[in-house]
Amino acid sequence: MRSRQLLFLAALAALFPEIASAAERPVVVELFTSQGCSSCPPANAYLNELSKRPSDILALAFHVTYWDYLGWKDPFSLKIATDRQDRYGRLFGDGSYTPEIVVDGSTGVVGSHRDEVDRAIAKARTNGTTVADVHVVVKDGKASIDVGAGQGVARVLLVGFDREHVTPIGHGENRGRTMAEANIVRSFRSVAEWSGAPIHLDEQLPDGEQVAVILEAPDGRIVGASKAVRAGSS
Repeated sequence: MRSRQLLFLAALAALFPEIASAAERPVVVELFTSQGCSSCPPANAYLNELSKRPSDILALAFHVTYWDYLGWKDPFSLKIATDRQDRYGRLFGDGSYTPEIVVDGSTGVVGSHRDEVDRAIAKARTNGTTVADVHVVVKDGKASIDVGAGQGVARVLLVGFDREHVTPIGHGENRGRTMAEANIVRSFRSVAEWSGAPIHLDEQLPDGEQVAVILEAPDGRIVGASKAVRAGSS
């Protein structure tokens, strides 16, 4: 029976490649956090777990700036993280708070509420939209980006992030903790507007050890995503 199901799915993918594309595209999970936030460590730990999933999740930790005044300045806090969460807060009508997880740009939940996040991820996997294939390769010191043909419009966002940092916290609400945090965003910028026609981009590598590309619709929903591979990797 399972063999028949696999054959059926393979036939569907061959006939309708957009189905395969939608299934393969990672769900984007954005955590808005801060080392100065005492309620954030459980959400950080959960994102660390999600970051280890190889292909179905793109987990990103955005460290905001608005807790930096509490006695500990988060060394990874970025204004672009604060600005991105502020945009989501206006879209969802719930303001900015930590820890918050936003799934595929469409659902915001408390980042430490694992069951709610899991449900949002499952919903995105079932109902999420993919408007075009996205591929990014790190080659010759560049991020080589290809966005395929499709329908709609979207911003092409280039993300750089570090795999892991371990930070002893000396002051503030988390004083005395040592925090291990994964997939910390170090840079985030728009590099193009996509409007249905295929495009190719060669961009300077962003700050960070790892690279990803996100397609973001005008309403904030994520409609495409890909993690980078190195040239010559399988």
